[in-house]
Parts: sequence; structure tokens; C-alpha cells
Amino acid sequence: MDISKIKQLIDLMEERTLAELTVQDGDKKVSISRHLPQANIQPVTATTATTTTANAAPVKSGMVETSPMVGVYYVAPSPNDAPFIKVGQQIQAGDSLGIIEAMKIMNPLEATQSGIIAEILVQNGDVVQFGQPIVRYES
Repeated sequence: MDISKIKQLIDLMEERTLAELTVQDGDKKVSISRHLPQANIQPVTATTATTTTANAAPVKSGMVETSPMVGVYYVAPSPNDAPFIKVGQQIQAGDSLGIIEAMKIMNPLEATQSGIIAEILVQNGDVVQFGQPIVRYES
């Protein structure tokens, strides 16, 4: 993928007020992300010639962690284990927020920032979309 195509993708992100964009063309994949106010985020995933838009649910004030992929969210490593997080819990960047199962692979979801969990926006076993808010931190 050449630099002019990447610049076009950046222009698309600015035009549509997108926070994240992933484009895959054969074995080449480009992911671009930026920080935006949470009220106007519209994640988009594009594959070769197909573009899909998913609107994020409205989010209350505070920073959020979003899903880096499509998959099934799990709150604990197994059904009998305690959940990774709970509301009111202080977490540090790198702490586990859960697991997202995608294509039979268990992918850890780690906090990208430190804070106090104000709200868990998904339930155990929910299917989550790319860019969907998972956890909201207190502001």
C-alpha cells in the first residue's frame, strides 16, 4: 500500500470523524487510530472493496476502552473464576479487562490507561464489535 492511499485513509478519518480505521488488501493490512471526543466516534472496518460502518452506543463522560476486534467478550478466564474487573476497581495500564474470543483464539484485553472503573458496558458472553466501548473510567 503506497503513502498516497494511506493519506486518503487519513483524510477519510478526518472527514467522517473516525477514531480507528483498519484496511486489509490481501496480505497487507493498515490500522490507523487517533484520539477523539467520545461523542462522535464511528468505527469503520474496510476489507478490499467493502466498507462497514458501525455506530458506537452513546457513552457517558469519562474515558473508555474499546474493543480492538470483533469477538465474544468474557469477564473471567473461566466460568468458575472471579471477573478480571468490577465497578469501582482501581486499575493500571496493562491490567487485564477481560478476554475477547475471535476465531477460537482467546485474546487478552488490556487497559491502555490507569483509572477507576465507572461502568462495564458489556456483559459476559456478549458479541462485541471493533471499536465498541467496553469499559468507562471515571472522569
